Amino acid sequence: MIYAENILICIAIPLLLSLLFIDGISRRFVGSFVIGMVVCLLSAYISGYVNLLSGMGDEDTAIFISPVVEEIMKLLPLLFAILMFMPENKVMYQLAMGIGAGFATFENCCYILTAGAESLPYVIIRGFAVGGMHIVSILALTLGIELMRRFKSLSFPAILGALSLSMTFHGLYNLLVSEPGISSYIGYAMPLITAALLYVPYKRFRRTQ
Repeated sequence: MIYAENILICIAIPLLLSLLFIDGISRRFVGSFVIGMVVCLLSAYISGYVNLLSGMGDEDTAIFISPVVEEIMKLLPLLFAILMFMPENKVMYQLAMGIGAGFATFENCCYILTAGAESLPYVIIRGFAVGGMHIVSILALTLGIELMRRFKSLSFPAILGALSLSMTFHGLYNLLVSEPGISSYIGYAMPLITAALLYVPYKRFRRTQ
């Protein structure tokens, strides 16, 4: 058993102290990174609570419940910033990447402390896979929001559609890696392949602004 709250405190305190001495892009990224870790912990609370109420089991919860909860929780701070402060698209991406990276980092830290880190190849694979999955899902969501802002169609149905795509991607990843063998290899490779495919369109899309 681990105490995730204590892990969060140990990681977050140095990052929060660093905010006193940095500004601009660095401050936004570090702040959103901490928010991503907090969101990860809250998502675990919610998923665990749903698991207890439904009796679905850990594996079914990870496949059917956690993707929904986690993607909604990652969206909420980003959506709050957009609605309250109307940041430029560049700033919006900085916040989104910080949230995704913080979420993935904290999730990996808790997993390694729970399951152990004896296998270095597996730790490296998981680091790339989980990090890629959370980065890709929130990147796709942010791209959708930017498109909606550009065409003046930022509405609840449009946001729900973009959110559904990120939930589907996340759920498919969890499903594939839940079983050992060829399916898990495909699951681990999927975020990296998707990130590579998104990189060029993303850079071209950003240049058009």
